[in-house]
Amino acid sequence: MTRTNLTLDLAIVGAGPCGLAVAVAAKERGLRFAILDRGAITESLTRYPHYMTFFSTAELLEIGGVPFTIPEAKPTRREALAYYRHAVAHHGVAVRQYEEVTRIDRRAEAEVANKGGPRCRSVGDRGDFIVHARDRDGRKDRVRARAVAVATGGFGEPNRLELPGGEPEGRVVHYYREPFPFFDQDVIVVGGGNSAVEAALELHRSGVRVRMVHFADVLDRGVKPWVRPDIDNRIEQGEIVMHWKSRIAALGPRTATIARDDTGAATDVANDWVLAMTGWRPDHELLSGLGVRIDPRTGIPDHHPATMETNVPGAYVAGVVAAGFDANRIFIENGREHGGLIAAALAGPIR
Repeated sequence: MTRTNLTLDLAIVGAGPCGLAVAVAAKERGLRFAILDRGAITESLTRYPHYMTFFSTAELLEIGGVPFTIPEAKPTRREALAYYRHAVAHHGVAVRQYEEVTRIDRRAEAEVANKGGPRCRSVGDRGDFIVHARDRDGRKDRVRARAVAVATGGFGEPNRLELPGGEPEGRVVHYYREPFPFFDQDVIVVGGGNSAVEAALELHRSGVRVRMVHFADVLDRGVKPWVRPDIDNRIEQGEIVMHWKSRIAALGPRTATIARDDTGAATDVANDWVLAMTGWRPDHELLSGLGVRIDPRTGIPDHHPATMETNVPGAYVAGVVAAGFDANRIFIENGREHGGLIAAALAGPIR
């Protein structure tokens, strides 16, 4: 099926906070656009731990000038989910949810060489794109647009453990939501960042026997300062067993082998589950298919930071996907600014 033959100004792939910011900025500048997501609005946030509190304050998560008003300084996951849906309704942004973009084609080949400064041509100067989408019932659609913005975030593929034979299906979990399925079980939490630390603490307080495995000899510097004393004390008192400079070498029936990186010494421990809080990598398939150059070392798409336009004219990146493999470079609070840059490049600043 094809909804319309109209050529839009912009097609946006991804309805996370940064993709929504692109849509709001496009609407404010009178651009005709469509925004599609393979899941729900802010799908990645729905997968966060149920009781998570954001590191950023509420005002740093705002988009489109909609106030994020809550009693506390830092919002919870539930408050953020409600806020972004309110922002969508406030601005009247029609998000095409549960429509997966399978590929993007260029209708017109254009010169892709970047000659220096920001490329701020008008929308009409760009080649057309055909965005191919498929809904949950398998029905296909095509959206034609003069420009595209890929805002698919950083949750494309998890950083998997290097285990003999790969990760056992169902045993290794890369998303943590709540502790209750793991009661009275032996769980290894892999990682040393916020996700790993907060999961370990919540599991420990919910009747779970917890070990942590981290390749470094200290926790990540970005661990929330109000959480750090808690995890330090739990480790010091042996309530959470910590294996520094270590990795999981193998998983057996109800057991795990933990090996030291420096000495190679191995320890067999009881284990039912592994929570691999080892981060994720962005999915570059759509960008690569368009011809966008991806740095093989950093994973960063070739783009101009003043406009977010890639080496393919008319193709933009927004949000965490622009950070490549280092998701800690771009958050909602700075990724939300990409929408204004993209809309201004397409239509000029608001007068």
